[in-house]
Amino acid sequence: MSRAQDPFYIVKEEIQESIYKLQSSFHQWERIPPDSGEQVHLTKELLANCESIEWQVDELDKAISVAARDPSWYGIDEEELEKRRRWTTTARAQVGNVKKAVVAGKENGNSASATRRELMRLPNAHQPDRSNQYIADDNDDFIASESDRQMLLIKQQDEELDELSASVERIGGVGLTIHEELLAQEKLIDELGNEMDSTKNRLDFVQKKVAMVMKKASAKGQIMMILALLVLFIILFILVFFT
Repeated sequence: MSRAQDPFYIVKEEIQESIYKLQSSFHQWERIPPDSGEQVHLTKELLANCESIEWQVDELDKAISVAARDPSWYGIDEEELEKRRRWTTTARAQVGNVKKAVVAGKENGNSASATRRELMRLPNAHQPDRSNQYIADDNDDFIASESDRQMLLIKQQDEELDELSASVERIGGVGLTIHEELLAQEKLIDELGNEMDSTKNRLDFVQKKVAMVMKKASAKGQIMMILALLVLFIILFILVFFT
């Protein structure tokens, strides 16, 4: 299963986007004067968003636990499971740090910038930030996921074009077959028409001969001639239409 189809990465992208929006709102909350109506409103909104994201991360953790029981059935390995656990741990830490900072600001007023940086684990000259590395990894995963998605779309388009090309070829073959059948039927009709013309000419010739004989023959001879011609006509009719 590609990342573009994996439900984990679909949910992960949604949660990561929510975390980015949460952090953006938190930075806006930092710049608002303490005890203002806007900060109070934004504080409630931040805490509600933190709880929502934490619930989503918990549900994702449960899904990982289920997949860990039989990884092969889900088409993943231990390395992928560990990578997913690490991401949920990082996401939970990011949301937890925002929540702690907001709760501290709510209780104690506007905290000092250094304290907020401590809670958010922002990098400084003495302590590298491991969460930034996790975020970089997540960004790489997101780029890889988008690449897989684009490749899947291109593959699907190629398959659809191949199917369309095959359909056009089949339709062309059917059209050619119909054309050949029409030509064959036209040839048969022409042959039948020629035979009908030939038969008509022969009948006209016979009728003329009969008329001449009838003029010269007696009444009894005419009757015999009529019967003979009738028999001849029946024979010709059978030969023409039943053979």
